[in-house]
Amino acid sequence: MGTIVAPIVIEQEQVIRYYRDNARALPWRAPGTTPWGVLLSEVMSHQTPVARVAPVWQEWIARWPTPRDFAAAGTDEVLRAWGTLGYPRRALRLLECARVIVDKHAGAVPDSVEELLALPGVGDYTARAVACFAYGKNVAVVDTNVRRIYARAQEGAFLAAPRKGEIADVAALLPEVDGPVFSAGLMELGALVCTATNPRCGQCPLEAGCAWVAAGRPSPTEEELKKKKVQKFAGTDRQVRGKIMKLLREADSPVAAAAIDVLWPDKVQLSRALYSLLADHLAEQDERGYFHLPR
Repeated sequence: MGTIVAPIVIEQEQVIRYYRDNARALPWRAPGTTPWGVLLSEVMSHQTPVARVAPVWQEWIARWPTPRDFAAAGTDEVLRAWGTLGYPRRALRLLECARVIVDKHAGAVPDSVEELLALPGVGDYTARAVACFAYGKNVAVVDTNVRRIYARAQEGAFLAAPRKGEIADVAALLPEVDGPVFSAGLMELGALVCTATNPRCGQCPLEAGCAWVAAGRPSPTEEELKKKKVQKFAGTDRQVRGKIMKLLREADSPVAAAAIDVLWPDKVQLSRALYSLLADHLAEQDERGYFHLPR
């Protein structure tokens, strides 16, 4: 006897209707946003709240409206413009990505998942998101929000971790028409309603058929909670790196080591953070021993 597969409970029309009625007015969703604008928004929004991303995205699009414009920017310009979005290596990868787009694609962001995946700093999620939301390709887009909705509505699990086969599972949900709208709707539902904690089931169009609701909304298991455990920020090397980067971004000239020494009391951790920035090409040291952003 073959394996019994549970029926799909995520109804396409409900998700599409929800999105059209409730979608947030994010700047990169405005008519006329270019594929470059979509690519920027996806990279910037990775592990960063959209409320913080939106003003920076608008500044970048005004300053560098095309990959060719951005490819000509200096590394120090880019890192200063990135500001406090976090994970500044993403900014360097974007710069490298823009230069490859100019060199290999005549300045146009490619439209296929395969070509997008070949760009520096572009992973599976970003490639699929750009193909879907910039070019209207009906491809599955799986982020944390989509993964969580699928786990709850289809499988009755409170939380979910990335797993093999999830792309195919979500692809099976896609309608032939309005696939990108459906994909955006799943992401919006996860961001606004089916949230990681305190989901608002009464506002969810999928509540009637949701496997998690049908199971009595069980609390997450210990294993699920372990998978969800959020890495702390305070006191980590990431925090120290951020303090050093802020000093370098705001400095008008190279910074002496003494100015960095006062940023953090643990000198071993401070030294480790500083030299990790040098290794990541986020900072440079000149012949006098002063530090500055790469140029």
